[in-house]
Amino acid sequence: MSQRWNHNIHYHSRILRAVPPGATSALDIGCGEGMLSRDLRRVVPAVTGIDLDTPSLELARGYGDDISYVHGDFLEYPLEPASYDVIASVATLHHVDARAGLLRMRSLVRPGGVLAIVGLARTTMPRDAPYALAAAAVSTAHRVAKGKWEHPSPIVWPPPVTYPYMQALAAELLPGSTYRRHLLYRYSILWTRPNA
Repeated sequence: MSQRWNHNIHYHSRILRAVPPGATSALDIGCGEGMLSRDLRRVVPAVTGIDLDTPSLELARGYGDDISYVHGDFLEYPLEPASYDVIASVATLHHVDARAGLLRMRSLVRPGGVLAIVGLARTTMPRDAPYALAAAAVSTAHRVAKGKWEHPSPIVWPPPVTYPYMQALAAELLPGSTYRRHLLYRYSILWTRPNA
């Protein structure tokens, strides 16, 4: 994996660990300049990245690999339903309506496949103050040790929904999923689509 670091890259390993054995196809939603797509390609034979940002996709295609990069809105682009062993999404869901985004992602996962999301949510003060203070300290330590790479993709800030909202939405739309709040301003959702 790349030596570049930021809060999103920090949690790429969580996505990669979720790839099911024997996976042959992966879709990276909101792929940006393709870093996660390239990491996925090391373990999955066929990887597609989709994004709306043309400059980021041009950077991704510049690597000259065999990843298929698609310019489009994943909510509307005619992707084949239930056709991917892995749906990966890092820092994308807060760019769209969360319910619509989760429903669309869910629809694209093949039975037995995995949906792996790392997302951003809005902190709520004062309840989230302990999280925010701890995150600031750990983030500063990482930046001092590793630097911080600024990705070229568009940013949405602040995230429109809260951590409890995302946890409840995941429980509603992805029964049996695992939701976890992470220290560095992120949450993750892991879900395996039932075979039945």
